[in-house]
Amino acid sequence: MKALLMAFSMYSRLPVPDFVWEEEDRKKAMCFFPLIGVLAGAAFFLVYLFMERSGAGPVFKGAFLTAVPLLATGGIHMDGFLDTCDARASWGDREKKLQILKDTHAGAFAVTGGGLYLLLYCGGCSELPVRGAAAVSVGFVLSRALSGLAAAVFPGAREHGMLADFMKDSRRRLVAASMVFYMAVSAGAMILLGGLCGAAAALGAVLAFLYYRRMVFREFGGVTGDLAGYFLQLCELFMVLAAAVCHLAIS
Repeated sequence: MKALLMAFSMYSRLPVPDFVWEEEDRKKAMCFFPLIGVLAGAAFFLVYLFMERSGAGPVFKGAFLTAVPLLATGGIHMDGFLDTCDARASWGDREKKLQILKDTHAGAFAVTGGGLYLLLYCGGCSELPVRGAAAVSVGFVLSRALSGLAAAVFPGAREHGMLADFMKDSRRRLVAASMVFYMAVSAGAMILLGGLCGAAAALGAVLAFLYYRRMVFREFGGVTGDLAGYFLQLCELFMVLAAAVCHLAIS
């Protein structure tokens, strides 16, 4: 139970009771990371249903749906996305990019990348049908499962950092096996609930993961907490856009 609470304490805004963090619990905490997606996905779908039944316009609906995952997580993953946008836009060498990731200031490319992301995500959400929204809701579990898998099997880009410290001496085989289980269940549920839109969203997640793997190895030499946040945001954007485009194509 403490490992579960530790994961929610780190990666969500859900209030959790105070407790003493023990080393053994930290080693297993990542196994529960995808369950945060259940919270975010449930909130996303409930807001979608409320907007649909209240007769909200597509822009208003899209804006609220865009805000849901940011509010559920406190923007911790978006922070990594913005830092990575700055680092990649520097066109520096690996060490310079890693140094920029640690910079607490937001540069012009972070602002531009964040603005573009929110516009595309809002636009995608505004076009989601109910089955597509259901698939995207489950996709919050899939994105975290893929992110957790990368953290378990990809090398770290540096020895110390938020992700490196959190994963230090973790039971990586247990984490990887847990992530594969979450991936299979969530992807199956997305296809079952969303049909073609769900399949398109799941495919979008896989493509985002393949792109992420190539990018982190080529540009950074491994993963960091910021890069993990970048991937999670990118994965969720790919899923929303894939579901929306699929709906428009078949409607």
